[in-house]
Amino acid sequence: MTALLALGLATRTIFRVDVADGRTSVVHKDTAYSPDGVVVVGDTVYWTTMGRPERIPGVDGEAAFDYTAPTGGLHAMRLDGTDRRDLLQPGALTTGKQLATDGRERLYWGDREGLRVSSCRLDGSDRIDLVVNAQTGDGTAECVGVAVDRDHLYWTQKGPSKGGLGRIFRAGLSVPEGESADRRSDVETLWSGLPEPIDLEVVDGVLYWTDRGAEPDGNTLNRAPLPGPGEPGTPPEILARGLHEAVGIAVDTRAGLAYVSDLGGTILAVALDGTGDRVVADMGQMITGLALVR
Repeated sequence: MTALLALGLATRTIFRVDVADGRTSVVHKDTAYSPDGVVVVGDTVYWTTMGRPERIPGVDGEAAFDYTAPTGGLHAMRLDGTDRRDLLQPGALTTGKQLATDGRERLYWGDREGLRVSSCRLDGSDRIDLVVNAQTGDGTAECVGVAVDRDHLYWTQKGPSKGGLGRIFRAGLSVPEGESADRRSDVETLWSGLPEPIDLEVVDGVLYWTDRGAEPDGNTLNRAPLPGPGEPGTPPEILARGLHEAVGIAVDTRAGLAYVSDLGGTILAVALDGTGDRVVADMGQMITGLALVR
């Protein structure tokens, strides 16, 4: 039986959702503030948190929450919800976003307000920075979505909300010898001018991503073949539209589906052959990261 782990942003909860009938149960409460990215390796669940934001008086929407204080984290537990632990010291991350794994020995994550992409071993040791950006003040340096394949790291820099300045990048899984995370010669810009790309997943040479930017091309699920070295990405195929602040993604090629979550609380199953989509569950709260569990 296939299920999803889904993160409840405001309730700090990890849910298990049966993809066949939408039945939902609570796996763990009190994830720490603002869970965002989640992966499963063996019988262990790993997740990131963005930390506790400061509310800005008189400001509405996403801009009302200030996440610049370093209060994010990286956490783990068993799949049954026991043995919950922090892999890094609290505050080691500024704003933990999407979490990815090579499925063997390492985790990778975006740190939005930290302006970086980092990695560590599954036990939290050997933490390294792979990408470090200089502050631009407009959100274009903020790293959000992260994915890896055998040879490469992929990440999004979403840009300002609904700004149309989103980009997707690629680089090697390690910093080139003699270089540093803030000065890498192997960084490629694959896509630019996107509405607001968020989470990523690489499957069989195809990149899938969610976009929570402005319509018509925002609030969508997208895919495109990975370009060759030095080549730009081709215009993406939009598999689903009309999402409500699209965030999480989990692709199940065996079932021919991609699952997408949004801050409106919906988890959607989208057919990879383009034949449509269906609502798996309406969670009644903001949902961020997704991970498949078999």
